[in-house]
Amino acid sequence: MTQENLGGKFAAFDPCRVLCVGDLMLDRFVYGDVSRISPEAPIPVIRIGEETTMPGGAGNVVRNIAALGDRACFLSVVGDDKEGRTLTELVGNEALIEPCILSDKGRPTTVKTRYLADGQQLFRADKETTQPISRKDAADIGRVIADTAADVDVIAVSDYAKGFVTDDLLAELVRSAHAARKPLVIDPKGFDFSRYKGASVLTPNRHELAHAVQGDTDDDTSVAAAARKIINKYEIGAVLVTRSELGMSLVTEGSVHHLSAEAKEVFDVSGAGDTVLATFCAALGRGLSLLDSARLANLAAGIVVGKVGTAVVFQDDLVRASYSSDRSRTEAKIVSLAAAKDQVKRWRRAGQRVAFTNGCFDLLHPGHVAMLNGARAAADRLIVGLNSDELVCRLKGPDRPVQSETARAQVLASLSSVDLVVVFGEDTPLMLISGLRPDVLAKGADYRVEEVVGADIVKEYGGKVLLVPLTPGHSTSNTIARVVR
Repeated sequence: MTQENLGGKFAAFDPCRVLCVGDLMLDRFVYGDVSRISPEAPIPVIRIGEETTMPGGAGNVVRNIAALGDRACFLSVVGDDKEGRTLTELVGNEALIEPCILSDKGRPTTVKTRYLADGQQLFRADKETTQPISRKDAADIGRVIADTAADVDVIAVSDYAKGFVTDDLLAELVRSAHAARKPLVIDPKGFDFSRYKGASVLTPNRHELAHAVQGDTDDDTSVAAAARKIINKYEIGAVLVTRSELGMSLVTEGSVHHLSAEAKEVFDVSGAGDTVLATFCAALGRGLSLLDSARLANLAAGIVVGKVGTAVVFQDDLVRASYSSDRSRTEAKIVSLAAAKDQVKRWRRAGQRVAFTNGCFDLLHPGHVAMLNGARAAADRLIVGLNSDELVCRLKGPDRPVQSETARAQVLASLSSVDLVVVFGEDTPLMLISGLRPDVLAKGADYRVEEVVGADIVKEYGGKVLLVPLTPGHSTSNTIARVVR
């Protein structure tokens, strides 16, 4: 399979269900700016602007699985504290995640706080314990694993060595996976890989692999040799080695594939291993081969390191990244609301302003082009909300639209003024406007400001409503009427 259709093939498969087991933690990001050095010590002073929190560790794995459109049954533990309750709520709010999270009064919730300025991480502060969970908790989780394994497509283990993934739990995971004949994929921690004996796939980084075999992993040959030692010694089916800027290597007993890194720019490597595990498992669960799953995970890793923070990769991201032709790049602009919101966050972190407009755009004419150019001129980026076929029919009558939403979206996406197209079927674009929070809301000057849907919302948070002058003599309805005559 070529990379150009890899993302499309992934999207064509039915979504899968992944059983994910691992250490859950709270990732806190503190953003600010640094303009001076402290007089107390030679350290930067960060002036805090924004703080965000999200599930990290195995929580980031299941977030990535859900972002790809797959379901995740999630088993983990948190402390009986404020952070634990926050994590439980955050995970529970994800529609595609089925959480089974224990609360343990005897342990604190793991929290990682990262301080960032100008897109760079300055330092990190951790609160955690590495004490193993109790045998009772391990036994309870083990029973859930045994009962669930047959009903999922693949099992993922995210071991961060915080005490949840005990030896007893690993033994149960191997037993259940073998009994249900489901692939067991483990992202290992530490250097004792004997704990993972019998797994289908391990996904270590090259430093972990080097320590595990007490040898070199400096080049392709040594990586392959080290991986085969693990395969033979611990009865592992395959090893997918993440090698940072060198990409990845997929090694089985009979084959080796070295995959070049896909990243164009690296802003933040936080959680990249989580994305690799999630994407690899989702691809396997959907039915892709071992190699194509590795290639897709490599592609996802290249995407996620270009985002700031513990980020996720959406199915739309994979489709866009795997396309290379002009036509494919055009289609890659057509995204879901979730993917658009994620892109808007990145644009805003780069200091870019976002404009939004919406409409049917049934037969694109010079008036449409002028309006879109006017909207784009008011900001750095333009997102178009496109009425679905069903909505156009409700608004315009049974003979409309003339062109399908797919055709209309492709035509819009081919314009240099348009950065993203999001198709929506609601009666109004209010959900898109509320979710994207554009800096500029644009419509044609045939509207009054008070008639523009969402104008009150945009003005309330300080945005601008722009009425773009119309180009006389152009109307889709009139064009259709002339054609019919």
